[in-house]
Amino acid sequence: MIHIEHLHKSYGSGAEAHEVLHDINLSIDSGEVFGILGSSGAGKSTLVRCINLLERPTSGNVLIDGKDITGTTGKALAEVRSNIGMIFQNFSLFQQRTILRNVTFPLELNHTPKAKREERARYLLDLVGLGDFADRYPSQLSGGQQQRVAIARALANNPSIMLCDEATSALDSTTTAQILDLLRRINRELNVTLVIITHSLSVARNICDRVAMIDGGRIVEMGDTEQLFANPQSDILKTLIADAAIENHRHHDDATETTATEKEQQA
Repeated sequence: MIHIEHLHKSYGSGAEAHEVLHDINLSIDSGEVFGILGSSGAGKSTLVRCINLLERPTSGNVLIDGKDITGTTGKALAEVRSNIGMIFQNFSLFQQRTILRNVTFPLELNHTPKAKREERARYLLDLVGLGDFADRYPSQLSGGQQQRVAIARALANNPSIMLCDEATSALDSTTTAQILDLLRRINRELNVTLVIITHSLSVARNICDRVAMIDGGRIVEMGDTEQLFANPQSDILKTLIADAAIENHRHHDDATETTATEKEQQA
């Protein structure tokens, strides 16, 4: 379980301090797919980076499985992070390493014997559907394939938690659906807790069990995904849902117009 208590995050100090997160309180159950939804600049990426202490909270506490990790440093912090995988929007692969050696990288840091780390990496590449791509380089892969490699790498140390920071934002809708299916399968088969950071209502609806809506560095509402979207309470979520409905209507009109034009051309 992830438990966050009264978390604040500010940059700068004194009169120049800028508070990015204000009094964040939430709990994420083990094995859950939990979404943190918000517009650009809302604070969602900062929040997820506080979970693995890539960003240090200014105040408050982060607990993993009942243990307060907030002040953890050095070797103990490395052990905490080995249990928390993370994937990013831009994949963050090593371009000069093969796909296999990208996945083995975290195991190299842990001094895992070569044979064992390559065995683990090949298993994970099979898991994400890239078993035949081990000797290729990132530049030879599509964006969706690169994100699959990033997912495999995030799983290298067999983490119980995986943080996904806008993991599908750089992908088209078809590839996004495939990556979400893969993440859901990993959640179910490996019992990995997923924390999904996204600005997309459709991503949250398609994969998240529960969602926290963040706006201006504050959690403005939180609950079961379908219930939250069916009965939004915050102005920001109401606006996002309305904007999404308008966009869907526009796409429907564009598709209808395209079909009508094609029929005219065929006539």
